[in-house]
Amino acid sequence: MLEQPTSKAGWTRVRFDQIATQINDRIDNPAEAGVDRYVGLEHLDPESLRIRRWGEPTDVESTKLRFQPGDIIFGKRRVYQRKVAVAEFEGICSAHAMVLRAKPGAVQPEFLPFYMQSDLFMERASSISVGSLSPTINWKALAAEEFLLPPIQEQARLVEALLAVQDSVEGVHSLISATRVAQIAAFEEHLRKADANLVALGSIMTASPRNGYSPVAASSETGHWVLALSAISKCGYRHGQLKPVEVDPDTLSSRIKKGDLVVSRANTRELVGLPMVFPEDRADVSYPDTMMRIAVDPNIISTSYLEMCLRSVSCRRQIQSIAAGTNSSMLKINGANLRNIGIPLVDITRQGEILEDVAQFTDALAFAERRLEATRKLQIKIMSDVLSGAVTA
Repeated sequence: MLEQPTSKAGWTRVRFDQIATQINDRIDNPAEAGVDRYVGLEHLDPESLRIRRWGEPTDVESTKLRFQPGDIIFGKRRVYQRKVAVAEFEGICSAHAMVLRAKPGAVQPEFLPFYMQSDLFMERASSISVGSLSPTINWKALAAEEFLLPPIQEQARLVEALLAVQDSVEGVHSLISATRVAQIAAFEEHLRKADANLVALGSIMTASPRNGYSPVAASSETGHWVLALSAISKCGYRHGQLKPVEVDPDTLSSRIKKGDLVVSRANTRELVGLPMVFPEDRADVSYPDTMMRIAVDPNIISTSYLEMCLRSVSCRRQIQSIAAGTNSSMLKINGANLRNIGIPLVDITRQGEILEDVAQFTDALAFAERRLEATRKLQIKIMSDVLSGAVTA
C-alpha cells in the first residue's frame, strides 16, 4: 500500500472536508428535475474523468442527486472500480454516487479529481468502505480522512501536465470511434457483396445461452478473477477489467476460456447485447451473471465472425428492440429472445476471407485500446508517484 510522505516542504495536511464539500441536493422526482441528463454509475468509465454517455431523467424514478458543471461525481459503491468523473453539464446522478465540489481557496479545483484518481486516495477510500457484498464509503468517514497536499502552485503545475495527458486520452478515444465506424462499414460492405443468408442465431447454437455467476468480491487477490461488465466495450474485449473474487464451485463452473464468446446481458441501451471474444489463454477468470456465453457450431460459424455480426448496425437494432427493463439506464436481454436474432451467414471459408480483409481495422482497434489503457495508467501514475514521494512535483 502506498504511504504518504510524513513531511514535505510546503505541503499541508488537511482533512478531506477542508478541501471538498458534499453536495446533497436531493431530487425525489427525477422527471421534474428540469434537466436533460441522468448519470448512473453504469455510465461512468473506470479511470476516466470524462462522462461520455448518460440516460434521461424520465428513465429513473427513485431519489437522485443534482450536480452542476465542474462538480465531481464519485462512485461510493465498490470504489475499487475507480469511478470518478467531472461533470461538464448540469444533470442528476445516482444516489450511489457522491457529488463533491472543490473548495477553491483550499485546493486547485482541477487538481482534486486527479488527486482522487490516485492509488493513495483509492486505497484509503477502499479501506474505510463498509459492507461485504457491496462495500460503500460514506461522507462522514471520508470527510474525516487526512491527506497531505502540495502547495497550490505545485498543484497548478501538476494539473498542467495531467491535462496534457488527458488531451492524449481524448485523442485516442476519437481515433477508436472513427476506426470502429470504418470497421463496421467495411464488414457490412463485404456482407452486401457476399449476398449473405439471414439465419436465426439459435439455429447455429450448440447449447442454450448460459448466464455467468457473480461471486463474492474479495478484498485482496485470491488468484481468481471475474470479468467486470466494463470488460466488454464497443470495440470488443478490454484487457485488465477484472475483479478478485472468492473461489467456490459456482465461480469455477462459470470460468471462461480463450475463444469463448459472451454478450452483455444487462447494461445501458447503448451497450446491452454487445459481444466480445475472450482472447487470453488462462483458466483463472470467470464471467458474471451480467453476461451470457454463446456456444456455436465452429463448422458453420466462427466466434470472431459472429462477434462482428453482433456489432453490425442491423444486429444492434434487433438486440436493442428486444432489450427490456423498467428504465433504459439498465436494460436486459434473455437467451430465448437472443436466439431469434437474425445473423447474416456466409460459408466458413468466406467468413475467414472477410475477417482477413477487415483485420487492419481490428488490429488498429486493439493497438488503440492498449494505447488508451497505457495513457490512462500514465495519468494516474504521475499523481501517484508525486504523492508517494517517488518524484518531486
